[in-house]
Amino acid sequence: MSLSRRVALGAFLALPAQAALAQALTEAQRAEVLDILRRALRDDPSILRDALASLETADQTAQAEAARQALASNADALFRNPEDPVKGNPQGRVTMVEFFDARCGYCKAMHPTMEEAIRRNSQLRVVLKDIPILGPNSVLASRALFAAQRQGKYVQLYDALMRGRDDTTEAVLRREAERLGADWARLRRDMDDPAIMRRIEANVNLARALNIQGTPAMVVGSTIIPGAVSLQQLEAAIAAAA
Repeated sequence: MSLSRRVALGAFLALPAQAALAQALTEAQRAEVLDILRRALRDDPSILRDALASLETADQTAQAEAARQALASNADALFRNPEDPVKGNPQGRVTMVEFFDARCGYCKAMHPTMEEAIRRNSQLRVVLKDIPILGPNSVLASRALFAAQRQGKYVQLYDALMRGRDDTTEAVLRREAERLGADWARLRRDMDDPAIMRRIEANVNLARALNIQGTPAMVVGSTIIPGAVSLQQLEAAIAAAA
């Protein structure tokens, strides 16, 4: 890289700092700096591309570090909350956390992949974190799931909702709960318990702290996996965390 190109690239990347120092430059000096940048960008437009790539890399590094710190500071709530429902091996060496919405089409599409990952990995422990972000019926489903947990039916109802295509209206929730052998009258009363809303709020706040912005989202070890992914990608993350 030529000296003039290095100078121009460095100047471009340092623009935020230069803005703060601009008051220390004379008008003639500022004009000279801008002229150097203009001529360099005109002669070699790739400077701008490389500068933007460098800024993007720095931003990704900062985001990765922020995610690592957020995972570390929220590890107990994320991986070791005894109230959380669990699939797979409850004593498994590798824990995966799934943030989901019972009405999320991508979560439903991901469900067979999650099931296969559990089947193929006997040491996998999957913690379920319900974050109802898709409207009132999502909240209704979350309340039903936590109420079902009190009857030992959380995982069964979760699987039924993930496999189903009907919206999570109260009628559908009742149908599925009764099909699973749950006491609907008791479940419906429990849905109105303020403690259940506090658990939902805790899940949503945890997702917000981790900058999780949609569902599904999986956390394995120190890795956050946003969106639906393939079984191969999931197993690679599991292997890396083992």
